[in-house]
Parts: sequence; C-alpha cells; structure tokens
Amino acid sequence: MNNQLSQEEQLGLLDFARLLIEALEAAGAQYMIGGALAVSAWAEARSTQDVDIVVSVPFEHIQRLSEELEKRDMLVPADIIINLWLQEGSDLPINAIHLYAGFKAEIFLVRPGDAFRATAFARRRRVDLGPPLGEVYVHAPEDLIIYKLQYFKLSQQSKHMRDIISMIQALGDELDRAYIEQWAGQLGVVAAWQEMLHTIA
Repeated sequence: MNNQLSQEEQLGLLDFARLLIEALEAAGAQYMIGGALAVSAWAEARSTQDVDIVVSVPFEHIQRLSEELEKRDMLVPADIIINLWLQEGSDLPINAIHLYAGFKAEIFLVRPGDAFRATAFARRRRVDLGPPLGEVYVHAPEDLIIYKLQYFKLSQQSKHMRDIISMIQALGDELDRAYIEQWAGQLGVVAAWQEMLHTIA
C-alpha cells in the first residue's frame, strides 16, 4: 500500500473500514459491523472515529488474517489474536490501528460458548451503506440495541442511550421487541431497556 502523506490524508474512516473488511474477506473470515456505523444503517448517523466489528475466524486462518491486516498497514500479531481467541470468559477486543491514518478498529471475536454473540451473528443483515463501503454485513437492529443496553449499563455513556432511542424511534413497530425483552432478561439489562422506553414514552 502507498504510504505517502498525500494519500494518508485522504483516507477516511469509511475507507479504513473498507480496508479492514477486505483483509477479513481475504483471510476467509466472516464479520458484522457494530457500533455507530451499524446504527447508521438503521437510524440517525453519529460521528465516530472507530470501527467496531465482530469477526468469526477459523483458528487455522488466524495467521493469514494477521498477514492480510499487515498488508493494509494494520499490525496485529497472530499470537495476540490466538490468545484472545482461546481466552474464555473474556470479551476484550483486538485493537487494529492504521499505522498512518490513525483510525482504530475494535475487533470482537466470536468464541465458543457465547450464545448471544453466536445468535446475533446468525441474524446479521447485509445492507448498502453507500460508497466507499457498499454492501456490508451489520448487526440486526435488535441485537445492536441489546449490546448497547449492556454498554449503557456498564458505562452510563449517553451515546449509547442516544443510539438506542434513535433506533427505537426510527424503526418503531419493525423492531422485534419480544426478542429484545427475551435477551434483556437473560443478560440482566431489563431495567436499562425499560429506561429507554420510558424516555421516549
């Protein structure tokens, strides 16, 4: 890849996301975008400097994934991916930072035993986010809301509340609220969900 400053300055967040997806696809990994980029598929877009992405990668493809990321100026050693892939009971992301543009991706791995993430991955949607991303896989809105309920419960950050409320308002009856309530109960975020509904009532 050409690392001249003039080209680095032209690299935007969506270009970075496209590079990341190309690396994943070249390595034989599957993905779905989360965070603010996924919210923009369902509701009002919010500015962000990071890409949140969930990745399902076969263990035998991890070395190749590391190499494909490096080709695109993201240095993520294979042993870091392997350690997190094998780590049970943890949901720490892998940070992939573009060496020249400075954009960061938080890569969350689909691990054995994570029932909700596996369910969410099976429900991912393919949507067109326009150029330069085009058609990509994103979280279904219900699963995105559930994750953001968890993040809101942990951090109380207003951005998660804004994202959830914007999706509820934008999608209305299209949302499968029974599905959200089922997982909210299992994951202990019913109070946060009720708070969101009360806010827009």
